[in-house]
Amino acid sequence: MNILLIGSGGREHALARSLAASALCRRLFIAPGNPGTARHGTNVTLDVTDHRAVIDFCRTMGIGFVVVGPEAPLVAGLVDDLTAAGIKAFGPSKAAAQLEGSKAFTKDLCAEFGIPTAAYRRFTDAEAAKTYVRNYGVPTVVKADGLAAGKGVVVAMSFEEAEAAIDMMIGGGLGAAGAEVVVEAFLEGEEASFFALCDGAKAIPFGTAQDHKRVFDGDEGPNTGGMGAYSPAAVLTPELQARVMREIIEPTLKGMAARGMPYKGILYAGLMLTKDGPKLIEYNARLGDPETQVLLPRLTSDLVEALLAACDGKLDTASLTWSDKAALTVVMAANGYPGAVEKGSEIRGLDKAGALDDVIVFHAGTKQDADRIIANGGRVLNVTALGGTITDAQARAYEAVSRIEWPEGFCRRDIGWRAVERERG
Repeated sequence: MNILLIGSGGREHALARSLAASALCRRLFIAPGNPGTARHGTNVTLDVTDHRAVIDFCRTMGIGFVVVGPEAPLVAGLVDDLTAAGIKAFGPSKAAAQLEGSKAFTKDLCAEFGIPTAAYRRFTDAEAAKTYVRNYGVPTVVKADGLAAGKGVVVAMSFEEAEAAIDMMIGGGLGAAGAEVVVEAFLEGEEASFFALCDGAKAIPFGTAQDHKRVFDGDEGPNTGGMGAYSPAAVLTPELQARVMREIIEPTLKGMAARGMPYKGILYAGLMLTKDGPKLIEYNARLGDPETQVLLPRLTSDLVEALLAACDGKLDTASLTWSDKAALTVVMAANGYPGAVEKGSEIRGLDKAGALDDVIVFHAGTKQDADRIIANGGRVLNVTALGGTITDAQARAYEAVSRIEWPEGFCRRDIGWRAVERERG
């Protein structure tokens, strides 16, 4: 079948690579794609916010399956409109995508269905939110209710930080996304990511990972969309994974079905592993970025088969198999990220990096300029390596990074440090 993939980042490059490898994929189109996705299919200029244009393209090109990568088109209801037009699409409906599109929606769902998460309150008035923080104490977490491209969460260690975050968000610093904020208790423990493939009634695990949200080594600096990741996450033991399925994923599916918005797609649970057990930090309604770049290189079964089974409500027929190898990805970002960055600098040495065994350089924010690859975003490359252990994958990934010539970029040098420490004993 002909497949259309929506998106342009590193996640979509990883998805394109796996979709194109499927025996079920005849032609792959990516809208809009990037120079990396172009190696696996055909990039197309298509305004994905214009749902009618997407539908018309699908009909013209005989698209049998659409895979939506990023969150914004899901929250905007692209899957609903494609489905109504008779085009099969992978991802949750607009209503179900509220699990990512609205922090308040998810917290209320957790409260209603007994899903373990941090205590919280919702606010649209800045002074009321600040009064609550003064009474409740710090540290605390301030979250914009809506989508904020990974920049809507502030872990405030002081009253001044909390109040500044509240003023920034409700004051319009994040646009409509911050019109309402969620202030929640600070959870102590280790963070991990758990993925589940869902068909509306049933869910099966789709891998584990840990990422690094802070911009600098040692987990210092502001939160970002993610500076690197590795998979599997050893801290999520089989026993803990079973508990996450039982206490978080399955009640969420039941709750969503009870609300008349069954969840189909990938459910990405950001977890805090506390002394009281796993608690939900937040949901994403799609595969993570950069987690996809370490999950999919480990998937050895057919991705398209699995996604179709979820779409068709037939996950009981799906079978996922994974490599025993570990994977680690290092994000190379433009200087200044997560703040303002300059675009247009040339990146050299990508072929030398990709020539290493078990190394894949995924493009995220790049642009083709004749025979040159130039930086065109904040997070620009995901340098991914496989290895027998996280330690092996880490060494190979940083060897690949060393072959890339890009003075205008930077990366963290400690991706995977927790896992490496565990492996060293």
